[in-house]
Amino acid sequence: MLFISATRLRLRSFWFLLPFLKINQATIRQLKESTGFIQGKLLIDRKLTFWTLTAWASEKDMKAYRNGGAHLKAMPKLINWCDEATAVHWTTESTGLPDWNEVAQHIAAPEARVSKLYHPTQNHTAKTFPAPRYPSKLEQILEPKKNMV
Repeated sequence: MLFISATRLRLRSFWFLLPFLKINQATIRQLKESTGFIQGKLLIDRKLTFWTLTAWASEKDMKAYRNGGAHLKAMPKLINWCDEATAVHWTTESTGLPDWNEVAQHIAAPEARVSKLYHPTQNHTAKTFPAPRYPSKLEQILEPKKNMV
C-alpha cells in the first residue's frame, strides 16, 4: 500500500516565479533524500500552475518531510505567493503513481484541503480547477537519491 500526497499551487504573479523555482529546487533535493519517499512527479501547467504528486511508504514519512527542512521554510511563503493552493492525501493498493486525471479528481474532492491565502481566487474557495494539461514536456519524474546511507 502507498500513501499518496498531491498538491496544486498557482502563483498569483509572474514576479513570484523565480523565488518559487529557487525554493522548489531545495524542496526537491530534500524530497529525494527523505526516508520513505518512493517516487513522484511534478507538472508545470498553464497560468503558473504547479502540480506535485508523491508516493510514500507511510503517512509518517510524508509528514516528516513536510514538517522539516526546505519544505517547512517554503510553506509560509505560499500564503502570499499563491492565489490557489490545495493538498490532498490518500492511500492506494497500486504500486505505481496515479495519472494526472486521478490527481485532479482528488484535488477537487471534499477531503482535499485548501490553504489559507491572502489573495484567493473564487476557484480556490470552490475547488473548481481545470484539469492539468499533459502529456507535457514540463513534467519531471522524481526518484529517491541512490546509495543513501
